[in-house]
Amino acid sequence: VQLQASGGGLVQPGGSLRLSCAASGSGFRINSMAWFRQAPGMQRELVADISSGGSTDYGDSVKGRFTISRDNAKNTAYLQMNSMKPEDTAVYYCNVGYFSAGAYRTSWGQGTLVTVSS
Repeated sequence: VQLQASGGGLVQPGGSLRLSCAASGSGFRINSMAWFRQAPGMQRELVADISSGGSTDYGDSVKGRFTISRDNAKNTAYLQMNSMKPEDTAVYYCNVGYFSAGAYRTSWGQGTLVTVSS
């Protein structure tokens, strides 16, 4: 499975961005989809994840501001980020868990940079 993330960029504090992560390939069935982020000098952390059934979970720092969703027909996950703060600045990575050839695997996207600054 290949993942293509998009939607990053520069946004002012209080602004919004929407990230997308599209999965492509053949012979797979996606289970979970998630967004992680990594700020300079920091460990990668979970931002949000969504199960195949639509259950969601969020990191404490983004609860109430970010919303993860998915379009199963398009094998795409989205991250709507509102009320953004400078501390949201990071490279955002999408991650999917999927079934293929009888095994459960994971795949990472290439990352998209989000900068929150005035």
